[in-house]
Amino acid sequence: MTPSDLQKRLSEAREVSQSGDFSRALLMYEKLTRQYPGVAVIWYEYGNAACKLRKIRQAEQAWNQAMGLDPRNARMIGLIGHQYQAMRQADKACACFARAAAADPRGINPRISLAVLLEKTHRLDQARAAVQECLALDPSDDQARYFSALLDRREGKLELAESRLRDLITSQPRHPFVRYASRYELAQVLDRTGRFDEAMRMLLEAKQIVGALTDTALLLRGYDQSAESGRRFTLSQPKDILHTWAGFFPAAKRETIPRLAFLGGHPRSGTTLLEQILDAHPEVAALDEPAAFLEVLQPEFHKSHQLSSQRVNTLRRLYIQALQADLGVASAGKLLVDKNPSPTARLPLWLRVFPELRVLIALRDPRDVVLSCYFQNIPLNSTNVNFLSFERLAKHYADLMGIWLAVREWDGFAWLETRYEDLVADMEKEGRRCSEFLGLEWHESQKRFYEQSGRKQLYSPTYQDVTRPVYTRSVARWHAYEKYLAPIAPALEPYCRAFGYPG
Repeated sequence: MTPSDLQKRLSEAREVSQSGDFSRALLMYEKLTRQYPGVAVIWYEYGNAACKLRKIRQAEQAWNQAMGLDPRNARMIGLIGHQYQAMRQADKACACFARAAAADPRGINPRISLAVLLEKTHRLDQARAAVQECLALDPSDDQARYFSALLDRREGKLELAESRLRDLITSQPRHPFVRYASRYELAQVLDRTGRFDEAMRMLLEAKQIVGALTDTALLLRGYDQSAESGRRFTLSQPKDILHTWAGFFPAAKRETIPRLAFLGGHPRSGTTLLEQILDAHPEVAALDEPAAFLEVLQPEFHKSHQLSSQRVNTLRRLYIQALQADLGVASAGKLLVDKNPSPTARLPLWLRVFPELRVLIALRDPRDVVLSCYFQNIPLNSTNVNFLSFERLAKHYADLMGIWLAVREWDGFAWLETRYEDLVADMEKEGRRCSEFLGLEWHESQKRFYEQSGRKQLYSPTYQDVTRPVYTRSVARWHAYEKYLAPIAPALEPYCRAFGYPG
């Protein structure tokens, strides 16, 4: 075949893959690998399609073939590293980033990618070494300067971090991410040192930059439509709806699956801390915001309105397989805990497919929740776009926790609310209560949860906070920012009252 034939067929496979039909795309790439076995990009994209179908061994074989064919292609090797990172295989991702850096001795991007992942897995000395390599190559590089300051802050060198961040902001960095991320990072330092008004100014600047980079109005419209649909559906259900659903899917027709629990609540309500305490139990395998619900269960659920017992069993099996693929052998025989705050708004779907699901809901003072969300620098999507203003955050809180207030009135399922304030005041007492709700006896290793957290890659924005013993600094933090929260206080007041947080 001619080069033009190759490009035509490769373009066709890419179009099919981009449409989401990964099964068909995989067959097309497989055929291309037979026709053009020496073309690295085909093997790379073949691996990507296999990965989307969670055929991990097949994906790895394809990626290894691609890297063997083009060992100097730093960009491709780095992209494979990002695939491993998304698969929660941090060591393999780091190996790819290091390999990409070796292939490109003057490359900044693979070294920054390596530094970012090393920091997220709490290997700060190694992260610092990778950043220093970047600065040796280019002392003015925006990303390296920013990340050096972030490491300063993580190491407790707040004065040095502040100095570097102010210099970086003054230099007007060209990198869009660095322009707003440096302001978010400086706001963290200012908050820690009691300069609350200046922290708010930095956050406002950061959010204005982010808003200018994205069509936020489009994202908000998509969010509002989805939130309203979920609200209408939930409120339209009678309190005995779970009994009705169980009649269509009785226990006798359910295939056996591992023990399963859902840990939800609004983001920044202490879900990560509780997840880590539970995960330290030898009989638990907890997952930090896995993609199984949003990428597997929810899309499959909506493909067909026919929910026969066979269909629901298939949905359950696909979801469990996705969780186990993330966990590997660590899941064998254990209670699976899916910690996922945002899908709390989709609890009716969870309960439709898993009537036996045990549900833990983390609570925290709504004012602290909203404030903490406002401080977060996280990639925008149709949910997180609400974090750009206090007004939208109050709406998002009401949307999500309003669903919970309705669903907790339904008859016939097992749920427990747990307060962040109680957890940090007496970690063992509250941790024991939550463990026993899940059918577990308290284990001594749960007292030292932070030792395990330091070895685990977490995907929550709070990954830095749960690698040390419990602290109470974040309780009632909102008082320092009360004047900024005053305009949304009326919107949050019903939830403060419902969850027992006085004014």
